Amino acid sequence: MNAFTIKDLENLSGIKAHTIRIWEQRYSFLKPQRTETNIRYYSNDELKMILNVALLNKYGFKVSHINKMNLLEMEEKVFSLSPGQAQQERVVNQLIQAMVDLDMDVFERVLEAYISSVGIEKTITQIIFSFLERIGILWLTNHINPAQEHLVTNIIRQKLISGIENAPPTIVREKLIVLFLPENEYHELGLLFIYYLLKRNGIKVLYLGANVPLKDVEYIVKLKKPDALYCHLTSVASNFNFARFLQQMQTRMPDVALTISGPLTQSYKKKIPENILFKRSLSEVVEYIVTL
Repeated sequence: MNAFTIKDLENLSGIKAHTIRIWEQRYSFLKPQRTETNIRYYSNDELKMILNVALLNKYGFKVSHINKMNLLEMEEKVFSLSPGQAQQERVVNQLIQAMVDLDMDVFERVLEAYISSVGIEKTITQIIFSFLERIGILWLTNHINPAQEHLVTNIIRQKLISGIENAPPTIVREKLIVLFLPENEYHELGLLFIYYLLKRNGIKVLYLGANVPLKDVEYIVKLKKPDALYCHLTSVASNFNFARFLQQMQTRMPDVALTISGPLTQSYKKKIPENILFKRSLSEVVEYIVTL
């Protein structure tokens, strides 16, 4: 069983921790346990409950009314939500729930059903990216079991690679982008998603993959002279120094712009070197790629 903090619930559900505490006081659907130091923690079932409550509340159901529903009634109401955005959020919630339950059959079945319904491109942009964005916080805080991470990663990786292989470019541009992750960063799903977006927009890509030493990136830059470099940073080793990495990139490859997206950009507060760009949201990433 996973143990989730109230901050995990906030990040995964979109409900502020303050509101979650109020709900705990007023209603019966959340009953957190506490550590010896009196810190709240939540089980898999409570995470799934808050995801359902948050979704129903967002689309018009009063929390007092939701509190009177049994689990079956709640699930029926979730599946009855009709707006397109609500359905997308429901699918993402299903993936999160299947992940915490280690039910990979359900996880893959949910993904395959959505792909069959709308195609791989919309599945990537509407579902996979949102899923990765929401669970990225669990990777950062180590509140996900490595087995869960590996199983989920492998399934999504297969879907992303399939999407990359079958993505026809709308136009072909004379641009070359090198994609890589620095040493001790192994979470390549976000980078594969960027690969898909670049290829879909007709941009040539050299994909170096995860855990790449800077000397290897430097060698490729000198040999191929790319127009830009790109990283998507999700979670790195504890000894990774983000500021030093940026400074090394600027010093060793000053003539090539580096763009970075991913969860780590959200928390970085220091000055960003001139030849480095941060893209902190999907809309910023898409805008960047379109204007290349």
